[in-house]
Amino acid sequence: MDSLVSTQWLAEHLGESDLVVVDSSWHMPATGRSGRSEYLAQHIPGARYLDIDEVADRSSPVPHTLPSAADFGAAMQALGIGRDDRIVVYDDSTTRNAARGWFMLRHFGAARVAILDGGLQKWLAEGRPTESGEPPARKARFEAVERDELVTKQQLLAGNGLPWLDARGRPRFEGTEDDPRPGVAAGHAPGSRNLPFASLYREDGRFKSLDEIQQLFDEAGVDPTQPFIASCGSGVTANSLIFAAHLLGNDRAKLYDGSWSEWGADPATPKVKGPA
Repeated sequence: MDSLVSTQWLAEHLGESDLVVVDSSWHMPATGRSGRSEYLAQHIPGARYLDIDEVADRSSPVPHTLPSAADFGAAMQALGIGRDDRIVVYDDSTTRNAARGWFMLRHFGAARVAILDGGLQKWLAEGRPTESGEPPARKARFEAVERDELVTKQQLLAGNGLPWLDARGRPRFEGTEDDPRPGVAAGHAPGSRNLPFASLYREDGRFKSLDEIQQLFDEAGVDPTQPFIASCGSGVTANSLIFAAHLLGNDRAKLYDGSWSEWGADPATPKVKGPA
């Protein structure tokens, strides 16, 4: 199974015993949308809902940061998602957070994880079947382990020499637009570069071509084939940058999970406004 699968591929393999479909849709609070409610109303047949707000470190002041390996494994087993399954993640969100689901599952040890190119948006546009409600229970085993692919605020402050790529939109990065979270400063970290995650996608929700993705990284001044740090507002959309680099053959990118929600809320961290 490729890391990026088409709706046609999924339609042909749907229902196979080791294939699990996961809806990881999430929406910014200001939209008034509920990923769980929309999932219950309509989802790809057999899909299970991964709530990134619930499967998280609930004690953290930063939203939906990664939980412990033990908590993640228990949550996946409860959902019926096995570590050795073939897993296809999709979303129906403008924040394209299938990439967050993909990152979480791989980070905790799943090896065969793909993103549905175009997500539910494309699936529905093609008139493919959906269902509602909760899926039937499924036995699964998920012995979670953690990959070394996270960086902390303390490590960033100490300096590690890696390029830092921020996935937020340009107005938020440059500080011409206020952060939507109260108490979080505008701007970006000194030396960081900007590659808005939305630029990686076509209008129909599919990823752009590899050549186009390479060009976007080049324009941002970061080599996508080499290690870099990805961040965003709260650790969600940065995963689109990490997945895009993965498509180009790079699995050495690292995530700053606290992202700007943590950095921007700390009065002691350096911040600048303006272009990169």
